[in-house]
Amino acid sequence: MIPLAEIERAREVLQGLAVRTPLVRLDAETEAEIWLKLELLQPVRSFKLRGAGNAVLQASEEQLAGGVLTASAGNMAQGLAYVARRRGVPATIVVPEHAPQTKLDAVERYGGRVIRVPYDEWWQTMVTGSYPGVDGLFVHPVDDERVMAGNGTIGLELLEQLDGFDAVVVPYGGGGLVTGIASAVKSVRPEVRFYAAEPATAAPVAATLAAGGTPTPVEYAVSFVDGSGSRELLPRVWAHASGLLDGGFAVPLEDAAAAVRLLAERARVVAEGAGALALAVALSHDVGRRVVCIVSGGNIDTPVLARILAGETP
Repeated sequence: MIPLAEIERAREVLQGLAVRTPLVRLDAETEAEIWLKLELLQPVRSFKLRGAGNAVLQASEEQLAGGVLTASAGNMAQGLAYVARRRGVPATIVVPEHAPQTKLDAVERYGGRVIRVPYDEWWQTMVTGSYPGVDGLFVHPVDDERVMAGNGTIGLELLEQLDGFDAVVVPYGGGGLVTGIASAVKSVRPEVRFYAAEPATAAPVAATLAAGGTPTPVEYAVSFVDGSGSRELLPRVWAHASGLLDGGFAVPLEDAAAAVRLLAERARVVAEGAGALALAVALSHDVGRRVVCIVSGGNIDTPVLARILAGETP
């Protein structure tokens, strides 16, 4: 677990940068109450600003002398570029070739430099924490305790916003989001259950849990759910997350698309694929009576959204 004191410190650091996002109830035909934590209302339209902000704002001038670097499919890229601009340092982002254009355009608006590479090269950058020819502080999008502590501020808000919730469903990419939120919530209410939601095309958590906890790599397939899922678990993060999770679900792409549509129709919320995964789980599985779904981001390419709203699964 991330220490509660570090999460509380992150909340202080993030004052004036990240916003306290609303928690609203969804009108849905379910026995359970479903509540939506709308992290897509952050200035960069995803929760990633919390982790990036906590890491960069706590870094020293010396550490930031060469700027900052990360590997990201797009949302951490935006968060890091946004906060780097605030601190007046350059940001370089290594992204996979399939990263959505809407996310890359936003990175450039915030002044970040984008390096587009094949998926394997991108994954290697994340594992090694470096990229040839680029200096700067590497801010890992997941495997960084300050990043996870920043994510944990969502959990502090949940504890203040809603009484009696018994389950939280969180999209799982690298595990930093669920680790942060669950560390905060379980420090106060250890009985609350946490579930991971991944796209079925890239679901190593579900595969690992099915294998009795033995880390199990999977075949990775690119999909419109670009902000969640991977081909394998990050060992150090999994060491945290595995002790906090009560289960995990691999979400069919059709269910993720249907959840994007439902959010648009019932809540007038435009979520990206990863942002709708938690709702897809809550609609199709009995995980609790009062369930919080983390709507992690809303950075979706307009043509993809149009196809989903027309009833397609991209």
